[in-house]
Amino acid sequence: MTGPDRALVDRFLDMLAAEAGASPNTLAAYRNDLEKSAADLGAPLGAAGRDELASLGKCWAALAASTVARRSSALRRFYRFLVDDGLRSDDPSPALPKPQLQRPLPRVLSESDVEALFAAAQDKAASGEPLSLRNLALLELLYGSGLRASEVVTLPRGAVRPGQAFLILSGKGSRERLVPISSRAETAVKAWLANVPPSNTWLFPSAAGHISRVRLFQLVREMAADAGIAPDRISPHVLRHAFATHLLAGGADLRVLQALLGHADIATTQIYTHVDSARLVKLVNERHPLADRGR
Repeated sequence: MTGPDRALVDRFLDMLAAEAGASPNTLAAYRNDLEKSAADLGAPLGAAGRDELASLGKCWAALAASTVARRSSALRRFYRFLVDDGLRSDDPSPALPKPQLQRPLPRVLSESDVEALFAAAQDKAASGEPLSLRNLALLELLYGSGLRASEVVTLPRGAVRPGQAFLILSGKGSRERLVPISSRAETAVKAWLANVPPSNTWLFPSAAGHISRVRLFQLVREMAADAGIAPDRISPHVLRHAFATHLLAGGADLRVLQALLGHADIATTQIYTHVDSARLVKLVNERHPLADRGR
């Protein structure tokens, strides 16, 4: 990436951080996509026209549709920023590739899988071994509250307070939401906290500060293996999906689920209606006004 392009990208990322509250991970992803697009373009990104951007379709032919869509989205936002800030007079982004995406259904665990996962974690925690207590607390927060991996690992030491049945979290886009904390999670966190020095900033500390998302991913897979569940079926995000799907199956309202998950758009939450389609069919058959006529 040339010097002028790098300066424009830096300004764009500063805007995302200041105005959109983009997280460091989001900013890194934007930078990566813009740098790779500039390399594929072989010309200055900031001055590229429609013809140059249209040529990216051939460069990206071998990439997954989701990757093409993500890079195109990053470029569209970048060029809108340039126009809005008066750094160029035209927006060439309509020439970018527009792949047709089919949103995949999230992977989920059955309730019996979750029971096995907790049974194995509780058996280990019964020994009082500190790291087993930590793992059980992590599991309770991931599945019991539907937290994102980044939200769990960055919880401050005093986040879960005795008698307070919720957390106030600042999630994606700096949007605040209330997250319920079960009595089980409170008990598990309390047992783990006895092993965390009072001077420590984080609820789940590590030598470098707090445990990383990669380490959390590894720990969840280790717990799955202990429970006899194939590790490739599970991740922190799969536990979040399980939280949502099982709540929906239990009768939770979609708007409530949206608030619990911290989704800005309910369309994101509606994916779970496809996962739990059997319950929705049953609901129509039992509750629709015409159901009685069919009988």
